[in-house]
Amino acid sequence: MENEQIEARANRAVELFKQGFNCSQAVFASCADLYGIEDEQLALRLAASFGGGMGRMRLVCGAASGMFMLAGLHNGSTTPHDNEGKMANYQFVQQLAGDFKAKYGSLVCAELLGLAPKGQCNVKLDLDPRPAERTPEYYEKRPCGEMIAEAVRIYLRRVNEHVND
Repeated sequence: MENEQIEARANRAVELFKQGFNCSQAVFASCADLYGIEDEQLALRLAASFGGGMGRMRLVCGAASGMFMLAGLHNGSTTPHDNEGKMANYQFVQQLAGDFKAKYGSLVCAELLGLAPKGQCNVKLDLDPRPAERTPEYYEKRPCGEMIAEAVRIYLRRVNEHVND
């Protein structure tokens, strides 16, 4: 995939986020069609629960979770005892996670949002399930848009490496 195609998908992911979809939905839906999921509503539903660090528990970043879901579509094993297939997928997920963590210092939503110190996520979980109101101020204070775009870039660049191996 060419750089301009990668950027178009990264921009689409940010656009979805700015429409009000969560980080995971934005990343996953921007690339799910590459794997035959043409129904955007289905892609958005599949990724819906991973926003806000998994159900707004501020655990694994939704953008990272979106990448990991795409990795399952890319090379996830569908055979119960396919240990080599599982290993290949886990290795791919670990590469994606390593790239994201190298860029942002964490994979934890609470840490990325400054709700807990990086590397010390002992945050008291905010289990209030109400999503924050999407206002201009919300978007200004959230680093999510850039992380969403970068998650798409990381994912698609790694896919390119795998295709060219």
